[in-house]
Amino acid sequence: MKLVSRFAALALLAAPFTVPTAALAHTKVVASTPAQGSTVARPRVVTLTFSEALLPPTAAASIVMTAMPGMANHSPMIIRNFATAWSNGNRTMTLSLRQPLRAGTYEVRWQAAGADGHRMKGVVNFVAS
Repeated sequence: MKLVSRFAALALLAAPFTVPTAALAHTKVVASTPAQGSTVARPRVVTLTFSEALLPPTAAASIVMTAMPGMANHSPMIIRNFATAWSNGNRTMTLSLRQPLRAGTYEVRWQAAGADGHRMKGVVNFVAS
């Protein structure tokens, strides 16, 4: 009986330091089209699939051209010609471009809050040829 009481006391002392695994998980991109680091021909659609359902009002993405062939010191240029749609239970964000992306290096910069309310952000890089 005394051993059980000591074990119970230790469990109570350790309780404030244990955090459920779900609380430690944060939103991240688990798949994208174009894929991270890939080279694709003039994409018209960019998709980001996240590790959990997002709250769409807290989510945003931007497509930024970071380099252009033949242009040294190309300043980052934000691409604004796309519409955003959600699918897969708010886990997939689709950016549909009105025109294909020109040749260059791109970053898709995203930010979002998951069900736990934590704001996360990240970048997916690809090259359009």
